[in-house]
Amino acid sequence: MEHPLLQSYGPLEGWHILLAIGVVSIGFFSYQVQKATRLVMLGSSDSRFDSWSIRIKEFISGWLFQKKVLRDKVAGIMHVLMFWGFLMLSTDMFDLATANAFSDKVLPEIIVGPWNGMVELGYFMALIGCVSALTRRVVFTPEKLKGKSQLEGNAILLLIFTITTTSFMVESAESPSAFWEPIGYWFSERGLSEQTVILSYWAHMLAISVFLFLIPLSKHMHLVMAVPNVFFHDAGPMARMRPLAIGDDGKAVPLEDLDIDSFGVSTYNQYSWRQLIDGWSCTSCARCQDVCPAYASGKGLNPMQVIHDVRNYANEHAPILLSGNQPEETILERITEEAVWACTTCNACVDVCPLYIEHVPKLTDLRRNAMMETMEYPEVLNTAMGNIESASNPYGFGAHERADWASDLGVKIGEPAEYIYFVGCAASFDERNQKVARSTISLLKEAGLDVGILGMQEGCSGDPARRAGNEYLFQMLAETNMSTFQELGVKRIVASCPHCFHTLGKEYGDFGGDDLEVFHHSEIIAKLQKEGKLPEAEKNGRSITFHDPCYLGRIGDILDAPRSVIGGVDKETERHGKDSFCCGAGGAQMWMEEDADKRVNEIRAAEIAETGCDTVAVGCPFCSVMVKDGLDAVGADMEVLDVAELLWEQIVARDLEIHDKTKNRTGKARIWKSSLSDLV
Repeated sequence: MEHPLLQSYGPLEGWHILLAIGVVSIGFFSYQVQKATRLVMLGSSDSRFDSWSIRIKEFISGWLFQKKVLRDKVAGIMHVLMFWGFLMLSTDMFDLATANAFSDKVLPEIIVGPWNGMVELGYFMALIGCVSALTRRVVFTPEKLKGKSQLEGNAILLLIFTITTTSFMVESAESPSAFWEPIGYWFSERGLSEQTVILSYWAHMLAISVFLFLIPLSKHMHLVMAVPNVFFHDAGPMARMRPLAIGDDGKAVPLEDLDIDSFGVSTYNQYSWRQLIDGWSCTSCARCQDVCPAYASGKGLNPMQVIHDVRNYANEHAPILLSGNQPEETILERITEEAVWACTTCNACVDVCPLYIEHVPKLTDLRRNAMMETMEYPEVLNTAMGNIESASNPYGFGAHERADWASDLGVKIGEPAEYIYFVGCAASFDERNQKVARSTISLLKEAGLDVGILGMQEGCSGDPARRAGNEYLFQMLAETNMSTFQELGVKRIVASCPHCFHTLGKEYGDFGGDDLEVFHHSEIIAKLQKEGKLPEAEKNGRSITFHDPCYLGRIGDILDAPRSVIGGVDKETERHGKDSFCCGAGGAQMWMEEDADKRVNEIRAAEIAETGCDTVAVGCPFCSVMVKDGLDAVGADMEVLDVAELLWEQIVARDLEIHDKTKNRTGKARIWKSSLSDLV
């Protein structure tokens, strides 16, 4: 039969109809894409044109091979089938729009068969994916989709169903190969009428046109924006925040030379262009929502909604923004203060997002503006920030008390050493966490390491100030600490606080700390165990689970070391490793008030209690406090100990046992000697 595109339909030729449909759909699509691009390019500059090898590698694994999508096995496989299917079938548009001239006259004859096979496989994969997804939505509706409108998603899936099924019908009239095109061949054997094939062709082309029309109006705009979003992802360490200003040398501009007019973000165009692409890249998969501790505890933060808010704000105020003016509504008003200050900066949302969306920086940038410019922040933070500014710790204790916990340990204080143990504020002043510091130092000395502490020369790493948005105070602390490190020739640092570990190791590089080697104490202890300088752990009747701190596991990628230190875990929590659930203390939440019925730590504590273990090991001072409080709140009788405490406890018990045996032997010897003298 003659190709439907070459036939006449009354006064119109087939190509006239296709041209009309194409002009409308492609024209509208192009207009909306360029509008979105213009809105994105209103953003501030952002240097993302570096680390090309990392970007290309991550683009291939993250976009092409969908590695993050496949972390959700069920929904991920459905999406991958449709994604790869569309990649393979997309070239069929050249044939459909040229009445097969592409395959007949352009493609070399030798590859026509394999090409047809690839196209048909693509249609088949997309069909299986869309039918599975539609069935899941309608029949086995996930909890997160219940009660929400599914019209948009279902409509798109029905369009994909139409595109795929009609393709086989059209193919049946083109002498399909039984080998390369088995589905089309099967349809040809059914003897479809010419009228059916013609209707299928136009239904196919109309469905594609409607799909093009809907893409920029829906979450499916990610089909366009995902490419730059993934490629220009943050190639640096996860959760690393940027300085207020960066000089020509690529380092932070010193405070004494700092000259900027505004802090953080208050207007749409103060976000960078890369941050703004996120708004059009979101697929509304709700994975970020599912892992957010603030959302799970009932607070007013939904990371997915934050991304939607950025895009909706731009679209609603597009005429004003594109004219170079600012809307009366601020970004903070759209996202809401409650959402901004509920974030724990655990970065679970960033880690799980299949399109590399950066949720947390949008919130911390708003915090910077609220903290340093508008002064509209939770008043409860005044105490912690004031203490950090005056005493260099959020507790408000004097610097002369920083080393009191180590007075009887014989450790170097304020002297050069191969390793400096950066104690941190919690382990310096909190009685519970001072035990962790004592255990850590004792283990390092037991192994024969040359280790010291800074004592009163140590200042807060600045993590609470930075996550709360007080970047100026953070930089002041960073510059002061770096000056101390340089004076003492500090090169290697051990930290038992993951927040200090991250801040010193991943963020101080901007302030001259490029050469610093920063280790979490679990890394060093595990290394010393492998070298035979410390004993392997023994459970001694304990059943142990481990809580992964966010800044150690997910953000720091330290997963095996703490488990190795304690001799392995008897039972993991349901969410562990990089998928661990936050304790609720990060993002300066440790210093803010939390509603009694919306406590993150109680959610985590309940998960830990479900393991049935009698001990939970931790590797973070804040987690230690939050997990213990949470366990008490849910009525779980579990002991909370740092990994260093568990190992040091074993060594002390061993030494006591040896001492007792020696004492007994000495006592028996004295008795024997006494008896012998009596005989003489």
